[in-house]
Amino acid sequence: MKCIVTGATGHIGTALVKELYEAGHELKLIVLPNDDIRHVEPYGTVVYGNILDASFLHKEFAGWDRVFHLAGIVEIGSGKKKLLWKVNVEGTKNVVDACVDCGIKRLVYTSSVHAIPELPKGTIQRETEAFDPSLVKGHYAKTKAAATAYVLSKRDVLDVVVVHPSGVIGPGDYKLSNVSQMFIDFLMGRLTAYLKGGYNFVDVRDLAMGMKNASDRGRRGECYVLSGSEITVKQLLDALAKYSGRKRIRTKLAFWFILAMSYFAEAYYLIAKQKPLFTHYSIVVLHSNYAFDNAKAKSELGFETRPIEQTIQDTLTFVESNYLVKKGSRFQRKQRNSP
Repeated sequence: MKCIVTGATGHIGTALVKELYEAGHELKLIVLPNDDIRHVEPYGTVVYGNILDASFLHKEFAGWDRVFHLAGIVEIGSGKKKLLWKVNVEGTKNVVDACVDCGIKRLVYTSSVHAIPELPKGTIQRETEAFDPSLVKGHYAKTKAAATAYVLSKRDVLDVVVVHPSGVIGPGDYKLSNVSQMFIDFLMGRLTAYLKGGYNFVDVRDLAMGMKNASDRGRRGECYVLSGSEITVKQLLDALAKYSGRKRIRTKLAFWFILAMSYFAEAYYLIAKQKPLFTHYSIVVLHSNYAFDNAKAKSELGFETRPIEQTIQDTLTFVESNYLVKKGSRFQRKQRNSP
């Protein structure tokens, strides 16, 4: 099968590219001009371009079988509203329209559990067809809801399957997500307190397998929640302490205090040119209903997830070897070389 992957150099994209390559598919990888392609180049033909360029997409999609659309912006801060909408919504519309015009046999769209309207705590959350930006909170969630609605609106003329990953964690995070940043901050001793709350995290390797299976086995026009394990912030940090040999964090910050300070924290991260760890949106998410049910994906796609403890250990090993060097009992950041 001839498969195109947009956003191929991202955390999910890198894992998916390897998964598809090992399954024997021919791959075309669409990446931005400045992307580091070292980790995906061996597995397919790299093409530089932008999903905002409709003519480029029509040219590259012609003659291919399947498209995995991953390209987009994940943003937990309060800014980038216009850019989020332009890339996540308008870019997705361009991809969908190019798929229709070029006769693509199947599109697998990577949405998010954030696109699903939140139910009250204590309620299990499953797949839905009600995708409306007004029903979800946060700029990122609204863009994913709008994009998902557009994708599904074309299911009469295009074979589409939608996957909804929960929080993504795991090795191979070469673009440094907020989760991996938390691992770094913990190891360097910069994280001294924790917040009440938690989330549902899926291993990126399990997610990639689930996406490949969605392409092979998913039903046309259907959505699949690809979630993993529920874990609290305290449990995650305790696991990091256990596997790294560092002391546990015992200080808990009051929710009202950290929420009130969240916008000031975002301003600090912006001035310091650091990836934000906690923002107003991420704090709200940690207190949201994260009970996502992946039973449909397990039943129809053969989706499987590994223990979260194994994922934490593997992510810790990856972060230590790729981002940190140990000086005695302390960690320091590595000097990153440009591609």
